[in-house]
This record gives sequence, C-alpha cells and structure tokens, in this order.
Amino acid sequence: MTTQIFYASTLYGAVTLAAALDSGRFPPADRRLLLVATTAAVPETAVPLDRMPGFARLRERFDGVLSWNDTIAPFHPGGWSPRPDDVPLWERYLRLLWRLGEDEPVELVVESLQVAPALTVARLFPDAPVDVYADGLMSYGPTRSRLDPLVGERVRRLLHLDLVPGLRPLLLAEFGAEPEVVPAEAFMKVVDELADGEALDAAPEGCALLLGQYLAALGILSPAEEEALHLRMVRGAVARGHRRLVFKPHPAAPASWSTALEREAAELGAELTVLDRPVLAEVHFRRLRPALVVACFSTGLFTASRFYGVPVARAGTGPLLDRLAPYENSNRVPVTLADALLPGLEDGADGDRAGGSPDLAGLVAAVGFAMQPRVRPDLRPAAERFLSAHPAARVRYVKRRRLTVLGLPGGLPASRNATARRLARRIRRLARTALGR
Repeated sequence: MTTQIFYASTLYGAVTLAAALDSGRFPPADRRLLLVATTAAVPETAVPLDRMPGFARLRERFDGVLSWNDTIAPFHPGGWSPRPDDVPLWERYLRLLWRLGEDEPVELVVESLQVAPALTVARLFPDAPVDVYADGLMSYGPTRSRLDPLVGERVRRLLHLDLVPGLRPLLLAEFGAEPEVVPAEAFMKVVDELADGEALDAAPEGCALLLGQYLAALGILSPAEEEALHLRMVRGAVARGHRRLVFKPHPAAPASWSTALEREAAELGAELTVLDRPVLAEVHFRRLRPALVVACFSTGLFTASRFYGVPVARAGTGPLLDRLAPYENSNRVPVTLADALLPGLEDGADGDRAGGSPDLAGLVAAVGFAMQPRVRPDLRPAAERFLSAHPAARVRYVKRRRLTVLGLPGGLPASRNATARRLARRIRRLARTALGR
C-alpha cells in the first residue's frame, strides 16, 4: 500500500498542490496525507494552514491532515533536525504515529527542499522518492546551497506554475530534476473554489491593490524602510489616478503600518481599505478585479498579470538589487525577474524596467551562476556570453566585485587581484569537471 505525503506551509503551496492533483500530475496512491507546518518565528501566534480561510475546500483532496509542529513539539519546525544516528528511530516513530506500516512505500512531495522542515522530512524517509513543487518565482533561481546527494538524487520532478513563459527553472537541475508545468487552468479553478466559498473583507472592485510582503522579517529591509516602501506604493498609485486603494498586508506585519498608509491615502485625497483576513492574493484578483496590482517582487505580480490579465507595477526593486546580501540570497532571482520584466510604478524613478532583457534565459543563467558558482558551474559559458553581450544588464544585476571574484566579463583585470585569480581558476576547474572535459 503506497502512501503519498504532501508537505505544505502556505496556502499558495496548498493551492498549487490541489491544482497538480486535479490535473493528474500524481499517480494513484492508496492514501494521500497532507503534512502542514507553521514556520513563523513564533508559530503559536500564527494561523496554521489548516485553519486558514478556504482550506476546507482543499482538504477533501486528502485522506488525512497531519501537523509537523505537533509531531516535533516543542522544537521549531524551521530549526530542528534529528542527529544522523537518530534518523532510523525517528522514521520508525513517524511510521507508527502516522500508521504507515513498517515497510509501506512512501512518496514525498515537498516545497523548499533545501531547508527544514522539508529537508528534515526527506531525511527521515531515506528510501522515499521525492517530487518538489515550486515556491513561486524561486524555482527560476539556483538551488540555494549544496544539497546532500542522498536527498538530491532522489528528486524526480520539479512541479511549477508557468509564471514566466519559456523560462526553464534552475532549481535542482544539477540533480536532473525534470521541470513539469502545473496547468494555469487547474490553478485558477482551485482559486475559484476558494473565492466562491469564502466571505471576504469588504473592498471596492476596480481598485488599486497593494501587496505587502513583510521584507523586514527576512532581514532584507528595516521596518522603517519597508513602511516607506508601502507609502511610496500609495503615492505612486494615487499619482496614476487611482482613488480607491486596497492594501493586503502580510499576516505578520505590524498593524501600525496599515494606520500610516490610511493616513497617507487620506492626505492625498484617496480612500484606502485594509484587508485583515489571511486570504490568498489570487482570490482577491478573482473577486475584486483590481485595475492595478502593485508590489515589490511578489509572485502575485506575475499571477495577476499572467493568469488574470491585470495591469501590474513593481516598486523598489532597484534599491533592493543593491541591498540583498549576501549576493546568493535566494530572493535575488525573483527580484531580478520583477525588475527586468515588469513596469515600474513611477516613470524613471526605479529603473523603469531596465529596458527589459532581450535574453531572459541568459540573464537568469548569469545571475544564477554568480549566485551559486559551485552548485552550477555548468552555467559559466552562458553567463559569460550574456555578460559580454549586455553590459547594461551586467552593471544592474551583477556586482562588480562578484564579476571580479568569478573572473567574469566586466570584472576588474585579474592581474590586479591575486585572490580573484585563484578563485576564478578553481571555478573554471569545477566547470570543466561538470561539463566532462
């Protein structure tokens, strides 16, 4: 008897899983269990996935719902992993607790395999094949760190929404994971289920919808800087002629931010409504039919534009490209895609789309190689071609120091930096090894 265990920590992830199931992307199984985890800094203060509005509509696709937080309490899901010697003990414990039987085949479907809790679950079932489904735009970037081959070699597929048509994801490609698209129609149908079955906060249709991401919690911006970014989004939307604004804050964001935005909108002669319920952004696209969606680099910008035909605008990506640290921060490719593909909220104030990229695959390969040269040394030739052909994009998306250290076009002459020469030679050796030369 085969059991499929699906891990999810967000409503967006659960909707993606439901769409993949509805479109027949998984083989039949005797049982399908959904394993949910709350990975907020203080999980006890956050709304668990299985208690979020709309989850009841998704639950019927699974034979049972399990809580990872309850399973490993009092440890935090994002920081706990068993000692290697304890893995067999934990596997036996989970099989008993979840009624999997001693030798029952298990298949895993997880998000964000590079980090706990997905990585922890994969290690606890060392014989289970693994499918990974994409966490929004991050699938287009490289694997954020070297993954244990005992885990990576078990990955069969990368399921993802086609948010950027024609662009092939880099995530887990070093292990031969085959990308597989989850149909947009299936995703939108699941969103329709949520939109038709839930009571939402009252908000005007045809509004400008502003999406908060709580970047301060990720250490990308300070709280004051993120509040200033939201105020900039309000001013930019009003400058475009919108007088009815709706702000969807991140569930963990401070309430004081919403108060400041309401005050700013009122001073500008606009009305701002704050959405309090933790509802998927795509549900609001479906119900409110906004005239504009504004965010920094949220995946919601791409689902709004690609799936719902809503005009979108980005704000703040230019400064963020410089601020992201370290360079290999896994948000870099999502920020790059938003900056390269989407129009800026303020004409000329934020790079104004940087002219777009005539070679998007080349841009992503260049940024991906600069982020993770040891994980993806095979990307060097593509990175060199792109950086040589597009000096403007080179300046905007790859720091001069990074170019120099890696010996890429646009860097300082190698003769001026002995450390850079040594590292560049090492990277080239890795590239030749990866390419079988």
